[in-house]
Amino acid sequence: DRHFKQNSNGEPHVDLSLDYVLLLGYENATHTVLRFRRKLDTCDTAQDVPITNDTIRIIYMYHNNEPRNGSQAIGTLPDPTEAFKDSVPIFLTQRVNQVPIELDSRTRTIELRNKDVPIPQTDDNLRWCTMFKLDQFVRKHHVIRYEPVIESRSNIPHLRHIILYECQGSTPELEIMSREFGRSCMEAEKELLTCNSIVAAWSRGSEGFTYPLEAGYPLDSYQARFYMMETHYTGFQSNSVDLTPRVDNSGLRLYYTTTLRKHDAGVLSVGMQPNWRHIIPPGQDRVLSEGHCIEECTQRAFPRPGINIFAVMMQTNGMGRQIRFRQVRHREELTPIAHDANVDANYQEYRRLHVPVKALPGDRLIAECTYDSTGRKQIALGGYSSRDETCLVLSLYYPRQKELTSCHSIPSLPTVLRAVGINELAAGTNPIRIASPPEIAGMTLEERLLTYDWRVNFNDFQYVVRKGAFKPLCWSARNTPIPGTDNVDAYAPNLTKIWRPMATCSFNGAGGTSAHAGSGSSGGSYSVNRFVTERDISLDRPLDDADDDRWNVIEGAARSKSIRSSAPSANLASGVTLAVAVSRLVLFVIFLNTVRLL
Repeated sequence: DRHFKQNSNGEPHVDLSLDYVLLLGYENATHTVLRFRRKLDTCDTAQDVPITNDTIRIIYMYHNNEPRNGSQAIGTLPDPTEAFKDSVPIFLTQRVNQVPIELDSRTRTIELRNKDVPIPQTDDNLRWCTMFKLDQFVRKHHVIRYEPVIESRSNIPHLRHIILYECQGSTPELEIMSREFGRSCMEAEKELLTCNSIVAAWSRGSEGFTYPLEAGYPLDSYQARFYMMETHYTGFQSNSVDLTPRVDNSGLRLYYTTTLRKHDAGVLSVGMQPNWRHIIPPGQDRVLSEGHCIEECTQRAFPRPGINIFAVMMQTNGMGRQIRFRQVRHREELTPIAHDANVDANYQEYRRLHVPVKALPGDRLIAECTYDSTGRKQIALGGYSSRDETCLVLSLYYPRQKELTSCHSIPSLPTVLRAVGINELAAGTNPIRIASPPEIAGMTLEERLLTYDWRVNFNDFQYVVRKGAFKPLCWSARNTPIPGTDNVDAYAPNLTKIWRPMATCSFNGAGGTSAHAGSGSSGGSYSVNRFVTERDISLDRPLDDADDDRWNVIEGAARSKSIRSSAPSANLASGVTLAVAVSRLVLFVIFLNTVRLL
C-alpha cells in the first residue's frame, strides 16, 4: 500500500497505514495477476484515495526486473521513469458494461460504418454525417447492445465521438443522402433537421453499452427507416510527428433481437445548448454552468407514471472537472441522479445506475458542470468543436416517448449582455457594436468579451448568468419545440429544500483535511460512497479456494484486446477486488488515482 510524495522522483512510498489485503498472486505464460481487497473508503485521508463512482485513474507501473522480495526502502524498486507506463480512466465500481453479451439464435448484429472519411490534416475538427436506410426490420426488434468498430488503433486519437440518430419520416433528401458515402454535417443541415432522437452514443474511452434485461432500443422500419451517424474527428496536432494522410472506416456494431424486452428505451439529452452564449471566463478555478430541462417540458412530455432513468453519460470538454445531474420536484432538490467529481474528457462512458431513478412530469432536471479555466487567458465558448466547451448529460430511460428528445437551455441575450456590463447594442451594425453605456459605446461585442476584466468582475458575471433569465430549448423527435415553451423566459428554481451530501470520514473536512486538498484528489464533497452504482453481493463473504475458478480472469484477459475488460467488480459493503493482467511483464505496484500530495 503506497503513495506518492510531492517533489519526489515518482517512486512510491509505503503507507504508514496498510489498508489492503493481498488475496493471491500468480503468473502464467502471458500474465502476472495480483488480487487484493480494500475498503472503498479507508479513512486514511493523508495517503489513500476513496474509491467512489467518480472516474478513477488506475496508474500502473511494471518492469522486466522483479523487485527484491519484501522491498520497502526507497531505491529498491525499478526506476519510475523506466517502469511507469500509463494511466487508465475507469468507473472502478462498475463492470456491467464489460460483461460479454450472451448471444442466442435470435440475436443478430449489424455494422454501420463510415466509408473512407479523410481525417483532417490540420488541428481542425470534422463532424461527418453518414445516412443509413434500414428497411429490413418489418417487425419490431430491440437493440440490446452496441459497441464501437474501430478500423485502426492509430485512428483512435482522432475519434472523439460517434452518435447514431433516428430520423423521422421519409423525405427525398434522406433517400439521396443514404445513397452517398456521407458528407460534412455542415453541408447537411437541412437533411438532418428530422434526425433528433439519439439511438446510441459512443465517446473516446468507451467500450460500448449493454442494456439491462428489462429494456431495449426499438428498431422498426414502419416507425423509422433512416438513421444518421455523426462522427466527430479531431485532426492532427501541430506538433504531430506522423502526418501521413489517413482515412477512417470506423462505426458502430448493433446487437439486436426479436425477443422483445418489456420496455422500449429512449435517450433524453439534458444540458447547455452548444452556443456562444455559454461563456467560460478565463483564469478561474471554479466556473459553474447549468443547463435546465424545465418543469413545463417534462410536464407536457413525460407519461403520468414518469420515466425510469437507468444510465447516464456526462460530457464536458477539456476544462470540465465535475458534473452533477440534479433533480428538483416541487421546489425541493432530490438526491442527484448522478455525479462525477473527477471528470475525464477522454473517458465518457455510460454509467448504469444501481436502481433506476424515477423522473415525474413536472420535475426539473439540471446538468450542472464545473470548469477549471486557470490555464486559459481567453474565454471559451460553447460549441461543437474540441476547442469549445460543452455541458450535456445523455440519460437512458424507459418507457420511451418521442415528445421530448433534447431538453436544453441557454442564457438569454439580455442576461449575457448584462453579465458583461452592456446595456444596449447598436441596431443594424455588422459586426455587432455596443450602443451603451457610453464608456464602451462603439466597441464590438467580440472586443468586449475578449477585453473584459474577468478577474475583477467574475463573481458578478457568475451570479447574473446563474440567476438571470434563460431560454428553454425543449425539442421533440421531429425537431419541433414543445408547444408553449418556445417563447418563454425561465429562471433558476427558488428552492425551499437544498440537497446536502452525507459526510463520510474522507469528505467531512475534519482536522483541516478535505477531499479537495491536493491536486491529485479524486473526489469532492459530494463523492460519497452511496453514489456507487453497482453492488456485487458475491463479495459479501470471504473468498476461499473454491472461488478461484469463478474469479480467475486470466483466460478472459488473455483473449481480450482490452485489459480493462478483465477487471472484477467492487463491493460497497466490504471493499474492492481488483485483478490487473499485464502481458509478458511483471507487475510490481498498482495505484488507484493520483494520491493526495503530502
